[in-house]
Amino acid sequence: MTLQQAVRTSDTNARFRATVHRMSGIILPDGKSAMVEQRLRRRVLDTGQKCTDDYLQALMTGQLGEAEMELAIDLITTNTTSFFRESAHFDYLIDVILPRILAESVSATPRLKLWSAACSEGAEAFTLAMVLADAQRSGLSFDWGVLGTDISRSMVKKARAAIYAADQVSTIASDLQHRYIMVPINPTGRGQVRIVPELRQKVRFQQMNLMDPTYPIDRDVDVIFMRNVLIYFNAEDRAHVVRRLISHLRPGGYLFVGHSEGMSVRAEGLERLRPTIFRKL
Repeated sequence: MTLQQAVRTSDTNARFRATVHRMSGIILPDGKSAMVEQRLRRRVLDTGQKCTDDYLQALMTGQLGEAEMELAIDLITTNTTSFFRESAHFDYLIDVILPRILAESVSATPRLKLWSAACSEGAEAFTLAMVLADAQRSGLSFDWGVLGTDISRSMVKKARAAIYAADQVSTIASDLQHRYIMVPINPTGRGQVRIVPELRQKVRFQQMNLMDPTYPIDRDVDVIFMRNVLIYFNAEDRAHVVRRLISHLRPGGYLFVGHSEGMSVRAEGLERLRPTIFRKL
C-alpha cells in the first residue's frame, strides 16, 4: 500500500467512525479497525466491492444507499444479551419495586409499563415478562406490558420471533423454563426453543435509535431497563440519552443501568437507590 492509499484509507475509516457515532452514539476507537473490517467482510463481497476501503468509500458517498448504511451500522453494533443477565436487578424489581408500586397505586388492578431500551434480540424484555408473570401467579393483582426497542432492525425482527437457541435459555431456572419456554416437537426444530404465546402477547418490539432527539414512547413508564449501553457513548451523549429517558418515566418511576455504568448517570431529578438503580423524583 502506498502512502497515498494509506492516507485515503485512514481518512475513509475516520469518516465512517464519525458517521457511526453521529447516527448511533457508538464510539469506535482506531483500535477497532480490524473488528470493523471483519464484520463488514460479507457486505464487501455482496456489494461487489474490491476491498473494505472501496466499500466504505461507496457507503460514505451514498452510492450504496441509506439502507446499506443502516445495515453496516447494524453489523458493527455489539448485540450481547442473555436471559437473567445481572439477575439481582430482577430480584429487586419483584421484591422491592413491585410491592412499592402496588402499595402506592389507587387502582385495584394497576397496569405497569416497562421499557427494555436497547433490547437486542429480546432476552431482557422476555426476562421481565417471566418475572412479572410469575409475580401474578403468586397472587398479586396487577396488569403489565413490556416494550423492547433497539436500533437494529434485524435484532427487533429476531425479538418479535421470540425464537432462541436452546443453550441460550440455560440461565433460566428450570421451573420458569417449564412454564414459559416451548420446545418444538418437530425434529427439524431441534436446537431451538420459543417463548410461550402468553408472554409474546404482552411484549412488543419496535425499532428506535437512542440518539434521536425525541422518542415515540409514552411518558408515564414505570420502569426502564437500559443496561450496558451507556458504556459505548461519550459523556455528552450519555447525558443527553439519560435526560431523554427519564423524561419518559412517570414521577416515582425507576431506571436500571448496567453495573459498569452507575457512576456515569448524573441527572437532576434522579435519586440513587442502589449503585445502578435510580428513582425519578
